[in-house]
Parts: sequence; C-alpha cells; structure tokens
Amino acid sequence: MRVSGDWLENDRTQKVLGLLTGAGHAAYAVGGCVRNAALGEVVTDVDIATSARPQQVIALAEAANLRAVPTGLAHGTVTLVVDGEGFEVTTFRRDVATDGRHAEVAFSDRMEDDAARRDFTMNSLYADAAGHVLDPLGGMDDLRARRLRFVGDPAQRIAEDYLRILRFFRFHAQYGDPDHGLDPDGLAACADGAEGLARLSAERVTGELRKLLSAHDPSPSVAAMHHASVLVRVLPGADPRGLAPLVHLDAGVPPRWLRRLAVLGGETSALRLTKAEARDLTCLRGALGDMTAPALLGYRLGAELGTDAVLARAATFESPLPPDWQAEIARGASARFPIRAADLPGLDGAALGQRLKALEARWITSDFRATRDDLLG
Repeated sequence: MRVSGDWLENDRTQKVLGLLTGAGHAAYAVGGCVRNAALGEVVTDVDIATSARPQQVIALAEAANLRAVPTGLAHGTVTLVVDGEGFEVTTFRRDVATDGRHAEVAFSDRMEDDAARRDFTMNSLYADAAGHVLDPLGGMDDLRARRLRFVGDPAQRIAEDYLRILRFFRFHAQYGDPDHGLDPDGLAACADGAEGLARLSAERVTGELRKLLSAHDPSPSVAAMHHASVLVRVLPGADPRGLAPLVHLDAGVPPRWLRRLAVLGGETSALRLTKAEARDLTCLRGALGDMTAPALLGYRLGAELGTDAVLARAATFESPLPPDWQAEIARGASARFPIRAADLPGLDGAALGQRLKALEARWITSDFRATRDDLLG
C-alpha cells in the first residue's frame, strides 16, 4: 500500500527524509501521520523514525544549515526545523526499563524493535519518502477494520505507561468501529491496570480526557470506561448516561469537550483545567440546576456557552430542546442593557449598583424589550 499527500510530498518532509537516507540511514514517516493518511483523514504532525543516532542527526542538520533542537536526547528525539516546521526525528529504540510513566531506552538499528515498543498496531505503520507503507506488525489490517489492538501483550504495554489505558478508550472513540465493541483483551487489561492511573500527572490525564471528549462520538468508549471502573479513577462520581443523548443533540454544532464534561458530572478537582475552563464548567453546571430560558442564558453566558447549557440540560434531563432555542440564544447574546451609570446622576457606590441591578431585572422581565426611556420614566 502507498500513502500520499502534501504532508509527505512537500519539500520540507522530503528534505528531512533525504537528509537521513542520503547519509545511509533508514528513515520513515511513522505513526499518526501514516495512520491518518491511510484513513484519508487530516495529517497535522509528521514524525520521523530513523536508524541514525541523535548526535548523527544533529551533525547532519548542522551540515545542512538546519536548526536542530535536542528535545529528548535520552529518548533519541531531535526536532529538526525546516522553513518553520518542526519534525520530531527519533532513533529506532527498544524499552530497557519502565516505571509506568517513563521508559529507559536502548537505541536500535531495527525498525521491528521500534514497532514492538509502540502502543497500538495501527500506530506501528511506517512510510518511506515515496509513500510505500511498511507494516511490521500487521497494523494495516487492524486499521482497515477500525480495530484497536495493543501491540503484543496488553498488560505489558499498559505497565510501561499507564496513560495507555486512557489512550485505548480515546483511540477507539477516534478511530475504532462504532458498531463493534472494544478489543476484549485490551479492555480486560485496562480494567486490571486501572489503579496505575493514580501515578499519572494531572496534565497528562486531563489532556487525554480533552481529546476523548472532543471525538465525534465518545459515548461508547466512555460507557466502556465506566463498566471497566476506569472512569471513576479519573472522574469520581461521573455518570455516562447523559453522554449519548448529548452526542445526538449536538450533532449540528461543533463538539465541545467541556459541554460533555458537564453532562458527565463527577469530581474535577484533580484535573488540570485552565482558569477559563474552570469558570465555564462552573457556569454550565449551574445552568443545569435551573430552568433559565435560552434567551437569558445567551445574555448571561454568551452564545457559545449558552448553547452548551441548553444542550447539556436537555441531555441530562432527557427533555426536548426548547422551540427556536438557537434563535433565542442569539437574541439574548446580542441584547444590550440600555442603562449606564451616567444615566443615574446623584447615585454612587452601593446605591448606584443596587439601582442598576434593579433596572436590569426590570429590563430582563420585559424580555429585553424595555427601552432606556421606559426604564427611566
């Protein structure tokens, strides 16, 4: 099989591959770029695997006047920058020792060693500069079948890095066949190794949850996480029952991971959310507990978060969406309270704040229709 696309055929990628193969080293595009190209999906990053050692990569880059950044020399990774685009170039390697988070590696001359240490068979695909795919582990058959399988023994792969438990569910949501369940051996190994998730950093766990809940339909994977007692490890108290209805309801709008997180519920204090994400999640969870009309949600939360609130509420309570809810949210989001402090001379401090608040409440009660004159008259 061959893969193609500008990601491979452009001058930048070809320059990196040619730099290495021209010096007698093996060099291949590897992993996600090959997988996505084979599926006809967008390729964002191009990673390179090579038999060249890191210092050899650096020397070749310097001789070619390319910038080489030693981003992970202990693990064999050098980032080459070509016309502003970064390529992670990593030496073939095999794991020598692992602790569930990090690995000690030994460099290798063999692609087969490099493939054997990867997580899933569909990520163990390599492509040369002409696009010919090399498939040392039979990953292409799994990819065609949308079948996610660990490389080798699932328990061993998980023990090397417990983040692979979350990646198993996330990759199934992104690339698995939605009409078929998860690989039973992989699922059993995830359940058995779930305690190891406690050893991961909050940043890594949150990053995987963000990607999982941004998938087109993560509900089957999240349901499987729940039944395998994995979800409770990362989101204690979460209930996945509202997620499938939400995915159905939000089919016409872009997926938003916070909207889906709000519907799942559970304790999020152990996650590493940005200040904006934490604020928005609090607003969404607050909106789930009342019956605020869509127009008022749009006014208070804005169009995007108002949309999230209406969809999340309908999914949680299994209720129909309100009539004309999108137009109502847009109307509320565009509404502007017509009174300013300058309209209330003689008032200041707490008295001014109370008066503005009372007038705003009247204006809201009028369904945003009262004019400045109406309110001040």
